[in-house]
Amino acid sequence: MFDRLEDIVARLDEIMRELAEPETAQDSARFRKLMKEQSDLTPLAEAYEAYKQNKQTVEDSLALLEEESDPEMRELAKEELAEARRHVEELEHQLKILLLPKDENDDRNVFVEIRGGAGGDEAALFAADLYRMYTRYAERNRWKTELISFSESGLGGFKEVVFSISGQGAYSKLKYESGVHRVQRIPVTESGGRIHTSTATVAIMPEAEEVDVEIDMNDCRFDVFRASGNGGQCVNTTDSAVRLTHIPTGIVISCQDEKSQLKNRDKALKVLRAKLYELEQQKQHDEQSEARRSQIGTGDRSEKIRTYNFPQSRVTDHRIHLTLYRLDAIMDGDLFELIDNLITADQTAKLAKME
Repeated sequence: MFDRLEDIVARLDEIMRELAEPETAQDSARFRKLMKEQSDLTPLAEAYEAYKQNKQTVEDSLALLEEESDPEMRELAKEELAEARRHVEELEHQLKILLLPKDENDDRNVFVEIRGGAGGDEAALFAADLYRMYTRYAERNRWKTELISFSESGLGGFKEVVFSISGQGAYSKLKYESGVHRVQRIPVTESGGRIHTSTATVAIMPEAEEVDVEIDMNDCRFDVFRASGNGGQCVNTTDSAVRLTHIPTGIVISCQDEKSQLKNRDKALKVLRAKLYELEQQKQHDEQSEARRSQIGTGDRSEKIRTYNFPQSRVTDHRIHLTLYRLDAIMDGDLFELIDNLITADQTAKLAKME
């Protein structure tokens, strides 16, 4: 581990020298690449420097205890030794986590697809609740959201909704949300006061670049139609909505949020690119079954990951056996404790696999 860290420090020094060269600033692509690498390596280098400083403090304190006879000075040395040893242990754990292989998608923006599952109108209402939960979480992170497409149910829920979330580290936080979400509550349509169980599925897809997925336009069929639904009054006078069908996979994407047919077409292609990229990623995960099992549920749409129990104000994540009694706050977008625990569990599992 420490040989790798020394190499990282040496590479960071090399990057700093390159960035200081005048010709580097003239090559914008090279400059951006170096700045990105510097940003990735700096936390490791800083943690390693702090680790070495605390290791030195441990050695100095031990030497002082051997030489010093004054009781007061010995007591100070013991306190300094204990604190430095604690920091060394914490920093060593932090360095192991920082050295874990990084998910290449972590810095990407995401597309979120939510579909009502079992439960009819109640499932559609729950899908709308999840949509609000994720948009509120995005707001709390100062990320940008953009509605791509939706299909409403009769009671104001969503049979399906697709939207994008753009912001630093969006995928790194939201990738654990893919799967089946289950709700237990009394539906608004229930007159007898009985608790029903309904589901909705969530898919988190990293935004793919054109270099990641090449789309053959001969494989795509575009149909145009008139936008409809709430809020569509300003666009439903022309055939601006677009339905994209990808013939080889059968994927169908409808976009009607924009007034411009061209903009809706571009949005549909972005979503298609993300879906095709996700299919390729899933194929790789299936091939690497052992690595897939070591992860904390990132990507399997059929996996039941979480239950939201309204009568008990309880949210349970079944993958890490975590239960929180703060459902209202979570449904209002306060997902930080849940997601932080999922990240920690994932890192712990990967560390255990490496040791």
